[in-house]
Amino acid sequence: MGQAQAQSLPSIAETVTGKRAMEGYFDLYWDDSTGKLYWEIDKLDTEFLYQVSMGSGLGSNPIGIDRGQLRGTYLLKAERVGPKVFLKEPNYRYQALSDNPLERRAVQDAFAPSIIWGFDIVAVTGESVLVDATDFFVRDTRDVIGQIASRGQGTFSLDKSRSAFYLENTKAFPDNVEIEVELTFTSSNPGNLVNAVAATGSAITLRQHHSLVKLPDDDFQTRVADPRIGVNGPTIMDYAAGIGEGMPIHLIAKHRLVKQDPEAERSEPVEPIIYYVDSGTPEPIKSALIEGASWWNQAFEAAGFIDAFQVKELPEGADPQDVRYNMIHWTHRRTRGYSYGSSVIDPRTGEILKGNVNLGSLRLRQDYMHGQGMIPAFDYLETVADNNTASINMALDRVRQLSAHEVGHTLGFPHNYLASSYDRESVMDYPAPYVEITDDGELDFANAYVQRIGEYDKLAVRYSYEQFLPGEDEEEELAKIVQESLDRGLIFVAHNNNNFRGAGHQYASVWDNGSNLVDHLKHEIEVRRIGLESFGLANIREGEPVSTLEDVLLPLYMHHRFQLNAAAQSIGGADYRYAVRGDGQIPFQIIAGEEQRDALETVLSTLDTEFLALPDRILELLPPAAYRFNPSEPFPGRTGLLFDPLGAAEASASLTVQTLLHPARMARLVAYGSMGGSIENYPDLEEVVDRLIEVTFGVSNPDDGYHLQLLRTIQRVTADEMMIQASSDEASGEVKAVLADRLGKLVRRLERQGNAISAHQAAVVADIRRWQQRVDNTVPGPALQMPAGDPI
Repeated sequence: MGQAQAQSLPSIAETVTGKRAMEGYFDLYWDDSTGKLYWEIDKLDTEFLYQVSMGSGLGSNPIGIDRGQLRGTYLLKAERVGPKVFLKEPNYRYQALSDNPLERRAVQDAFAPSIIWGFDIVAVTGESVLVDATDFFVRDTRDVIGQIASRGQGTFSLDKSRSAFYLENTKAFPDNVEIEVELTFTSSNPGNLVNAVAATGSAITLRQHHSLVKLPDDDFQTRVADPRIGVNGPTIMDYAAGIGEGMPIHLIAKHRLVKQDPEAERSEPVEPIIYYVDSGTPEPIKSALIEGASWWNQAFEAAGFIDAFQVKELPEGADPQDVRYNMIHWTHRRTRGYSYGSSVIDPRTGEILKGNVNLGSLRLRQDYMHGQGMIPAFDYLETVADNNTASINMALDRVRQLSAHEVGHTLGFPHNYLASSYDRESVMDYPAPYVEITDDGELDFANAYVQRIGEYDKLAVRYSYEQFLPGEDEEEELAKIVQESLDRGLIFVAHNNNNFRGAGHQYASVWDNGSNLVDHLKHEIEVRRIGLESFGLANIREGEPVSTLEDVLLPLYMHHRFQLNAAAQSIGGADYRYAVRGDGQIPFQIIAGEEQRDALETVLSTLDTEFLALPDRILELLPPAAYRFNPSEPFPGRTGLLFDPLGAAEASASLTVQTLLHPARMARLVAYGSMGGSIENYPDLEEVVDRLIEVTFGVSNPDDGYHLQLLRTIQRVTADEMMIQASSDEASGEVKAVLADRLGKLVRRLERQGNAISAHQAAVVADIRRWQQRVDNTVPGPALQMPAGDPI
């Protein structure tokens, strides 16, 4: 700014006279008469962190706008250009880590920075400028409008006449400034999801939070990732790397943790890592959250720290959005949904400045309902009228595990979907309840969820956080930790290797159990059978509408669904590792043919009519929903208000058939089936499809009408899904060819029955013939689908 321009502007002192000052890392001034907030920027050309979060939520899981949610981390610096100040975001993802300033500048100029805001200067004193920051803060920074629109829930706009600063949570501190605004979004066409949760769907009011944070000093010790230990963090591309050297630098995201006594093998930290639990969480859940998150201290103890990880209840009066507090939020939504853990991270170094967890409160009730469906605990004819303690304890055990899991994400650790195959030695897997069967045939939840930190988790913390003794070579010590993980079989495989359906790793799957996933599917099928055998009125409380049994029945009827997906990963699957040259691991192995066929037969057993049939005594207990008691996740069906037993079977059968005929799985069967020759004898796609057709169309018709209709439902699902996949753009040419060939053989097989062909079979033949001839591009519509079972 020129001297004349600076002299023409008033001083900061005279401009803020009469305004309420908030002194801190940056000074703010609130003008109560105009509703404006002024920001004194006295640190021009100095980088700071800018974080956006949500002070309140919408309450809709499908839309995904939650209280306490982080949304957007920016490293900024304020640059003055004439009468303006720009907030510029440097681009730290691409650098030249070189002593040559021109080399660094060449990369800096090659990749665009971002100017996220421009201010007009309203006052100046020396090197400090004052700007009217009202419009910067009172805006839809989190993009609520775009989020709602992307979910098809209406076109909203920000109504500034109904928006203002939320002064209760607007405060300044020496190292951070916290600003919160209350924003009202209006629409003439709010969607059903918005109407279901907002007081008035046409006008929704939400609070968004802004944090301006002093960056930490330069004493943080960075650490680089190894692919065999799961860690998150920033990736920097170093254009100064030598030819033949790798350009990406995979930094580890971690909190700053330093021993008080660096020469001691075990020492208290200079500053412990403290997490705070939402004080609005009810008991006994609050205590369970604290206990589960505290398990991580076991891992930090293994890394040589004493009481380095602590969990407490948030102090009264503290703002959970204040960036100084690592938070565990108990998040309420209208329907259950995922929980998540995220962090505020310095993009230059990977230092975690704030861990932030959102735990969906309704997941607790879903876990309880899983137990409720398996054990009839409300038998009022016995001396003990209400014995649902096992289900309650199982749900609380899950809450502890979930708290530890999401906190693990904020500590820098990704999912490890392999851990359930080696004794559940990581809280970073997605666990299913391990339901045991006692010697007398009863179901037991006592060991449903492991109640401790895992041995793999301890190794991950040691790799990221351990402070080595003076004289020890850090690179060598880290290599020893990695080798220990290999020697002990504590292997890491991440979430990007599992797509929930169709994944190809034999063991890395979600909501599964067992070192042999196929054998454990057989176990889960038996658990389901025992649960259904005892299912009845005693699965709900006295006085509850009988129709609520449908809520409890669905997770029991589909108890096998996730383990089925896990077992199916052996079919056309492989066992592989994030191997590094010289570490002795076998990088990739196709699953043995015998194991694939065992998996296939076990998965196909869920297409048996006896498996899919519900006994008459259960069907007689399923009336339509009582008035105002509609199930949140009902069985699908085509019979109107009345329960559709064939619709339930169709949806379950569809899950099995779609899992087998997943495009990626079929492509692998084509590829791997051509390998190995007569020695390995891997199954190919033809073999798998032939077995599918044989167990659906090659069985004798049952004697009773209900089972006959179930069989016809299974057959229709199979034929339709084959036509759908043979017409899919995702399918390879060879996959389409195999499916088309087998559909043709199925038609000819049915036609050979002549006059004995049933109306159902004739319709299947006619539909396949129309599909073959591409009459009106005939492709069957999808079968009925079960409500999403995840997250459990």
